[in-house]
Amino acid sequence: MKRSVLFTVVGVFALLLPAGPTLDAQSLKGMSLNGATGLIGIPTGRIGWEHSADFGFDLGYHAIFDDGDTAHIPKASISLFKMLEFALAYDTNRGDDNEDLLISAKFQLPTQGTAVALGGNFQMLQINGNDENAQQIYIAATYPGQFFRMPAETTFVVGKTFGDIGPGDEAIDFGMGFDLVLFPDIFQGYVHWINDFANFSYSLTPVGANASDRGSFNTGLRIDLASHPGLSRYKFVIDAILTDALDENRAFALGLAFGAPIR
Repeated sequence: MKRSVLFTVVGVFALLLPAGPTLDAQSLKGMSLNGATGLIGIPTGRIGWEHSADFGFDLGYHAIFDDGDTAHIPKASISLFKMLEFALAYDTNRGDDNEDLLISAKFQLPTQGTAVALGGNFQMLQINGNDENAQQIYIAATYPGQFFRMPAETTFVVGKTFGDIGPGDEAIDFGMGFDLVLFPDIFQGYVHWINDFANFSYSLTPVGANASDRGSFNTGLRIDLASHPGLSRYKFVIDAILTDALDENRAFALGLAFGAPIR
C-alpha cells in the first residue's frame, strides 16, 4: 500500500472518530480472525460477555479465499467473571504443513465508558512443519459515540510482536478500527459496517492481508442476528469481509460466530 494511501486511510478514520454521547445500543462483540473479541484483524477493548454473564462461550469460523487458496479458521472462546477472555483458533493456512495454532487471552480493566483491555497471544506457527513461534502483547481501548446519529465504536490498539519470523525488534504494532451500526432506523440494528487498519495481521503467517509489510485496510459487513428479540440472550453474527481492500491482492472472507451465556 502506497504511503499516500496509508495517510488517507488514517485520515478517514480520524474523521470518523465518534464524538458526543452514544445512542442506546448494545455493543456487538464479534470474533476477529484469530478468535479474540474484535473487529477483523485487531482485537477490541471488549470481551465476549463483559456485562451480561459471569460465564459465556463463543464458537466461530472464518474462511479466507485468496488466489485459489482457502484458509479455514475454526475458533472458540470463553469469558469469565465479566473481565477475562481466553480464545483458541486453528488456522489451516495454505495447507502443506502450514497449519497454525493461535492462543489468546485478554483482561479487561475496570474502567467506565471506555473499555480498556490488556491482552496477548501465542502463535504456534507451522505446527506440523518448522515449529516457529511468535508472541504478541497489546493494550486495546474501545469507546462509544455516534457518527451522523448512528451508534459507533472506535478502537485503538498498541502493542509489540516477538517471534522467530516477522517484524524486526524496533517495530511497534498499531491498529485502529471503527464499528458503525448502519442506518439503525432502516436495518433495525442488524447491520454493522466494520473497518480496521493495522500494521499487524491476525498472525505472523496470515492468509489474505500481510499487514506487517505495508499495513492493510480491512472492511466488511457484520450482521447481528441477535438483534431479533427472540435471540437477544445469545450471540449470532455473520461476517462478509474484504481484507487488504485497497490493494490488488485483496482477499475475501466469510465467517460466523455463535455465543451463549452459561448460567
